Amino acid sequence: MSLPTARLPAGWTPAPGALDKRVVLVSGATGGLGEAAARACAAAGATVVLLGRRVPALEKVYDAIVAGGAPEPAIYPVNLEGATPRDYDTLADVIERELGGLDGIVHAAAHFHALTPLELHKPEEWLRGLQVNLTAPFLLTQACMPLLKARADSAVVFVLDDPQRLARAHWGAYGVAKAGLERFAAILHEETDRSPLRVHALLPAPMRTTLRRMAYFGEDTQKHPHPAAVAPAVVYLLSRDGAAARGHVLDLRQA
Repeated sequence: MSLPTARLPAGWTPAPGALDKRVVLVSGATGGLGEAAARACAAAGATVVLLGRRVPALEKVYDAIVAGGAPEPAIYPVNLEGATPRDYDTLADVIERELGGLDGIVHAAAHFHALTPLELHKPEEWLRGLQVNLTAPFLLTQACMPLLKARADSAVVFVLDDPQRLARAHWGAYGVAKAGLERFAAILHEETDRSPLRVHALLPAPMRTTLRRMAYFGEDTQKHPHPAAVAPAVVYLLSRDGAAARGHVLDLRQA
């Protein structure tokens, strides 16, 4: 990895109101770590912009957040596979107009089709994987950077995957995109290190997710923690406490 690693401080838990009055956009907010992060950010006081493809699924997360007494979130349906730069510019304009600004982005959306040898990798699936896992985070971050840099303290969190595992055979576009995402985070950190915008990467341990089940068919995924166990680390990075991990990969795997 091109970014240094950091660890979550021992015993750290979100303080009440850790994200009060902050606006946080979460991509992939309808499942896995994205949904868990959205709920955790809302519970910490943030107004969360729920980004995802399917409106009914977004509404389900919306209802759960509102039922928990957290600030009312916003729903913004976007298909990352086909969204254009203009679509992301429009999203940034809507956030500024309706919510007054933006304090954080969590890039939790991911696309994984199957373990496939490169020789058999369908071109359309290759393009889809790079678009969702790498190009969309770039376009979304670029469109929202003026809003983020206008805040006194803001953060972008890129969710990575185990680089040693993804360097092996058959990981295809997903493996390439995640490697590129880490390098993108490193370059963005170098370019924003003296600005109010903090760049972070998050490397979770294996979680109980649909992506994990697809990649490890037959594995008992119940032995892995639910994404909700990882979500507090997202709150840490978005909060002021996360400044200590600026420009680092927060590695949640066992040492």
